[in-house]
Amino acid sequence: MNNEQYPIDHSRGYTVIQDASLQRTLMQRVFLWMAIGLGITGLTSLLLFKNVDLLYSIASSRGLFLGLIIAEVALVVFLSARIARMSFMTATALFAAYAVLNGVTLSPIFLVYTAQSIAETFFVTAATFSAMAIYGYITKRDLTSMGNLLFMVLIGLIIASLVNMFVGSSLMSLVISAVGVLVFVGLTAYDVQKIKRLFVNTYEDSDDTKKVAILGALTLYLDFINLFIFLLRFMGRRE
Repeated sequence: MNNEQYPIDHSRGYTVIQDASLQRTLMQRVFLWMAIGLGITGLTSLLLFKNVDLLYSIASSRGLFLGLIIAEVALVVFLSARIARMSFMTATALFAAYAVLNGVTLSPIFLVYTAQSIAETFFVTAATFSAMAIYGYITKRDLTSMGNLLFMVLIGLIIASLVNMFVGSSLMSLVISAVGVLVFVGLTAYDVQKIKRLFVNTYEDSDDTKKVAILGALTLYLDFINLFIFLLRFMGRRE
């Protein structure tokens, strides 16, 4: 066992000591799954980009595009609500399916923005996400109150985005994008700390911890994707 240990836990009626390396291993697994999800999404988008006719068909069909968005939301809700009752393999398959769906819905950005600006925005997103993830992991400050505030702001952001779909204000869109960047920068740190705390009282690697890692990866994946989209609205150069 690694010499670095967490305090002894007597809650089980006998002495249990958690190896600190276990928590780090579980967190690394979360980030690995997140990276795999991003890789699947990126590969799906690139494959569609190579098939221009299919890409235009998806982008031009509002009914199809809306159906894909609804399927994404339904998949996230289902996975989040039922993951405790499903097998690890099923959870993994659903996570991969969501990453593919998201790759399809993101692919039209290649019709709007230049490939170079998309790549530049991705690297800026990766750097920003990494910095906030590290902060969320090492900080001793409790970010719970900040996370609750950001969640309320996120709800307001969603409502404002829906309203602006009908208003069509470019200024409002700019404000929404700016707020969106700040919200997901903060949520990245909050979610990393929250996931880390989920593993504090974990004393062994099991299917349950693997499923928690999948759910944590999905959470951070969503933070990354949303941060990327909002940053792209600022940095993206249009075709």
